[in-house]
Amino acid sequence: MKKSLLLMALTAASVCQVVQADELPQDIIDRGYISAAIVPNYPPMEFKDPATNQITGFDYDLGVALGEKLGIEIRWEETAFEQMISGLKTGRSELVLSGMTDTPERQKVVDFIDYLQTGPQFYTMLRNDGIEAPLDLCGKNVGGSRRTTYPDEVKAWSAANCEAAGKPAITFVGTEGSADARAQLRQGRLDAAVQGSETLPYFSSNEPDTYRILGKPLSRQYTGMAVSNENEALRDALASALDSMIEDGTYQQIIEKWGLQESAVEKVSINAGT
Repeated sequence: MKKSLLLMALTAASVCQVVQADELPQDIIDRGYISAAIVPNYPPMEFKDPATNQITGFDYDLGVALGEKLGIEIRWEETAFEQMISGLKTGRSELVLSGMTDTPERQKVVDFIDYLQTGPQFYTMLRNDGIEAPLDLCGKNVGGSRRTTYPDEVKAWSAANCEAAGKPAITFVGTEGSADARAQLRQGRLDAAVQGSETLPYFSSNEPDTYRILGKPLSRQYTGMAVSNENEALRDALASALDSMIEDGTYQQIIEKWGLQESAVEKVSINAGT
């Protein structure tokens, strides 16, 4: 009896995986892999393990699990952030899985399968005693990646909260990424910085007594996997696989591994960024 039940369970799991694999575009099935663009410089989402120089992080683990669910290899392609979307359009890759924010502007050319909640959040060095809250940043230099939505987000927040109250505006300083922003912050060239709320607990735990997180995220956004908006079959297959991972607990295990419980989603959404 036990053997029969085990066989039935294994058969059901196998059928589920095959059904999801069959949802993939035929050219991907024939090739045997999905090409996924990644920029491994944004821990804990994606980064190079210093000990092995291999890609690791939440997005990497999520991609591997998606591949296992679909019965297909995820082949990672390192690229530059500004080339990720163009790579989807030219066919260099089929998927972007690299901490990309789902925005209406990007939705004009790609579809997003949203898998995390996020939002830009201010932080500073713990030693900066005069900066205890976001309003303390009025008239200060705040750095963040220039290739993200952060420049516009910070300027809008400054206009609504600093300038509207008669205080000096925040000066946004564009950086080459979050690592550059933190380096300039440590050097005293910035008063504060801004980056995704999902990343800050990781840095706070790895560098205790170093940073002070200021307030709440400036807005609520979603991080999503991006595919060409001409590739609905791949989009739907990935969404189905992710939905299955949420239901069977695989998604939550990866969330807990990387300490992203506050950013987890309860269900899959498509193009939910506003």
